[in-house]
Amino acid sequence: MIIIGILLSIAGLGFFCWALFTLAVYALPFFAAVSVGMFVYDSGAGPVGIIAAGALTGILTLIAGQVIFAAVRSPLIRMLIAVLFAAPAAFAGYHATHGIATLTMPPGIWQMIFAVTGSIAVGATAWTRMAMLTPAPSERGNAGRQVQP
Repeated sequence: MIIIGILLSIAGLGFFCWALFTLAVYALPFFAAVSVGMFVYDSGAGPVGIIAAGALTGILTLIAGQVIFAAVRSPLIRMLIAVLFAAPAAFAGYHATHGIATLTMPPGIWQMIFAVTGSIAVGATAWTRMAMLTPAPSERGNAGRQVQP
């Protein structure tokens, strides 16, 4: 019975790590959606309005980030947009990794080391996923063109 518990714990931890890395790029749109949802809630709107405003804000934030990241050629602006998306993901990665470390080891410096390592890994994953969400340069401007020899 103990072996089954250990195996299920490893599988659950693996699932949560997979979900954290997969959803890392959506941390900024989620944060924007929750912030707008809370603002709309405080203004007295109903549940349907809150959900609609939050969902619309999250979708628009993600689309705007992807479109701007794909359209802008300046490496500095692209880097700033990628950092804008990677910073909330790194923050979430820090807290998720720290929570897992708190459950598995006594308090101390090693919890912080694991949390910072997790933060860097999740932030880097969000950074690379943001870059992967945009089409390649050859697909953007040269679609349908053939090179003449």
